[in-house]
Amino acid sequence: QVQLVESGGGSVQAGGSLRLSCAASGYTYSTNYVGWFRQAPGKEREGVAAIYTDNGNTFYADSVKGRFTISRYNAENTVYLQMNSLKPEDTAMYYCAAGKPTWFRRLSSVGYNYWGQGTQVTVSS
Repeated sequence: QVQLVESGGGSVQAGGSLRLSCAASGYTYSTNYVGWFRQAPGKEREGVAAIYTDNGNTFYADSVKGRFTISRYNAENTVYLQMNSLKPEDTAMYYCAAGKPTWFRRLSSVGYNYWGQGTQVTVSS
């Protein structure tokens, strides 16, 4: 089992920044991707960023490329999502997930077995 705990959400004005944290514990060696997903009311869950923990390669959805950065701090088993130049359309519940998806599904919720409880991000215009 892997436990994931997110933190760092909040409310910010458009153009502002937030940093989300995902602290992992348990059998983390059973996973090789950590992803950040978001879901706005009435919309499907969307993958925004993922990191391949074996080598640190990162991947982003087009909607956040150049604005969001996913990174990891191995010593504390923590993955971060730095979000800059936030827009109102970034408003959503953000979830951290871990698993072993295929490369093609690295930004899809399929293949991610473990999920955190979510943290709300609200961006006002």
